[in-house]
Amino acid sequence: MIVSVNPEPQKQAFESLLNDSLLTLHRRATEKPEKYVKLLGNKLEDEVLDVLTENSLHTPFENSIKLISGQRFPDIVANDFYGIEVKTTKENHWRSTGSSVAEGTRVDSVERIYMLFGKMCDPIQFRCRPYEECLSDVVVTHSPRYLINMELGQGETFFDKIHVPYDELRKQDNPIKTVVKFYKSQLQQGERLWWMGDDDDEQEKQASNIILRLWNYLKEEEKENLKLQAYCLFPEMFGYHGDKFNRLAMWLAMEKGVVCPNVRDQFTAGGKSDIIINDQRLYNVPQIFLRLYMNLNNIKEMLCQFNADKLAESWNCAVNQNNKIEVWKEQLIENNNSQELKIILNEI
Repeated sequence: MIVSVNPEPQKQAFESLLNDSLLTLHRRATEKPEKYVKLLGNKLEDEVLDVLTENSLHTPFENSIKLISGQRFPDIVANDFYGIEVKTTKENHWRSTGSSVAEGTRVDSVERIYMLFGKMCDPIQFRCRPYEECLSDVVVTHSPRYLINMELGQGETFFDKIHVPYDELRKQDNPIKTVVKFYKSQLQQGERLWWMGDDDDEQEKQASNIILRLWNYLKEEEKENLKLQAYCLFPEMFGYHGDKFNRLAMWLAMEKGVVCPNVRDQFTAGGKSDIIINDQRLYNVPQIFLRLYMNLNNIKEMLCQFNADKLAESWNCAVNQNNKIEVWKEQLIENNNSQELKIILNEI
């Protein structure tokens, strides 16, 4: 990282320094391509330091530029105000993965950041532009990070998409929540976000897993708990559509880190059975109804534990803390209006 102690930020002088430094980088790369092609990642930072130092003579930044090691953002800071983030690629394009959306390691005093990007292949080239003008999207590695595209046109940045300026987003207490909200608004049928949870509930904070597990290897207690949650969250399981277990399968994989190849069988296997409720016999009842009846008390208890907003999101309807059970029953009957199901639900 490079730091300047000059307290008077001068944008025109700083951009002039950047332009001169780009020309120097191009010249040096042309003269010694065999050297520059190896300057990938943070190896380019030392060269940028040398170039900036050379071009800072007789400018407000003379004798003020330093390289600071460590995982800080951005890589270069000048006048405690301007910054340069250095990125490279060995491919013949102008794209890369950028820094964290949360910017937890950002130097506090920095207000304006520029992206200096090196394309380290034949011909070696460099580009530099304001940081927010080359951030096209957000992807998830170990945390949500920006995608860099040095060829974006006007109005094509990620911030144009979400209609929130970069400086406004970065200063939010929880910028990732704003990002998640945007991507949720873009979801199509059959799509869900993975990893990027925005729920404050502790249960949900533990839901995103890096390690995937197979259903068959779970302990029986965990299997039963997940089934109870499924009864609460996915009333469409009682419907007649062929895809009625799709959302459940996605939820298990994305939020619980569990792959269940035969998710339907966990609720329907075993054929039909008779149930006796209050001396009334229900004939040839599907196994999913039987398992529902046997777990009514546990399901009721779990429904009470669920956050109403979580249920409202899953059921796509209004829910409050006082009507969760009644709305859940309505959702089941909306999916399956059979007399058998109504009789079972009367027991809760």
